[in-house]
Amino acid sequence: MGQNFDAIVVGGGIVGCACAYFLSRDLKRVLLIERGPIGGGSTAAGMGHVVVMDDSPAQFALTNYSQQLWMELYPQLNHACEPRMTGTMWVAADEEEFSHVEGKRDFYVKNGLPAEVLDTKSLEEAEPSLRKGLPGGLRIPQDSVIYPMAAAQWLLGQAQLRGCTVMLGQSVTKAKNGEATLQDGTVLSARYIVNSAGDHASSLTPEIKIEPRKGHLIITDRYPGYVNHQLVELGYLKSAHEMSQESVAFNAQPRATGQILLGSSRQFVGWNDEIDRALIAKMVKRAEEYLPSISQLSVIRTWVGFRATTSNKLPLIGFLPSDPKMLVAAGHEGLGITTSVATGMLIADLVAGRPSKIDRSPFAPTSGVAA
Repeated sequence: MGQNFDAIVVGGGIVGCACAYFLSRDLKRVLLIERGPIGGGSTAAGMGHVVVMDDSPAQFALTNYSQQLWMELYPQLNHACEPRMTGTMWVAADEEEFSHVEGKRDFYVKNGLPAEVLDTKSLEEAEPSLRKGLPGGLRIPQDSVIYPMAAAQWLLGQAQLRGCTVMLGQSVTKAKNGEATLQDGTVLSARYIVNSAGDHASSLTPEIKIEPRKGHLIITDRYPGYVNHQLVELGYLKSAHEMSQESVAFNAQPRATGQILLGSSRQFVGWNDEIDRALIAKMVKRAEEYLPSISQLSVIRTWVGFRATTSNKLPLIGFLPSDPKMLVAAGHEGLGITTSVATGMLIADLVAGRPSKIDRSPFAPTSGVAA
């Protein structure tokens, strides 16, 4: 039998690193195991948008709470994390979409978040690169952008300062009843094991249903001031929740470097990690509907990643019903960067036996257990 720990976190993406960060505040012997580089999987393929989403009460509660936690952390982050208060600009493509903007604004304001409706002229002044004549949009100034891989590394670094141990280059092949078996046969024991293996979480815990959903990203050369806010089409949620084989939506992010990060696409194609040139073309075409000159910018890289997707669009956070020593923190789809810190806090609350600031029940792993 290997060394005993208070908690073993499996997976070194930003969610796993956040779990280690918060668990290490309560527990002395925390171990994080990652087979690759820290933040090198889905985290490295994320846009880093810290956004409050209003698509469901549970998602709003989780993203809002997590944004508050990020705001508390921002003054402590190092320069490499690149925290920037860009705000989000939800852009209406037509009058029908714009007719819903005030309702969206009222929801945010009612729930304590500043939000501002922009008409055609105000939108053009705020984002001169957008297509002229768009009906308007909604600005959420508290949304922000971070560099995901660096943020994951910072969270884990802080956990290490509290005594957390990190094991790299090892895979966990089995985890059950407080025992984690490594690929070399070593068995480690712990009071709790946290499955934060992202899109691979189901391979470690077969009874939960999480599927990989492929996404492409494009990054340009440096064009400072071309985009000022995180720009997202108002139809984004419809695209993100469409469970069809393929979908594309406009999403553009200004990086601290002056580069533009362009998304987003979603595909159910298993683990096929080849770049789909036809889909890249669709992403650019979609972006041109909002940023007509985007195709004139120089692209320096395209890449893919895999989102961990659940059937009800909510992450699984909590104890596994069949194993009182196993917790799940996975299935965050495209919101893992935003919701990582709230997830880590909820996991730490559960282990400590204390109440959480939001209702944990919508995220209980029972909702994602395969029939």
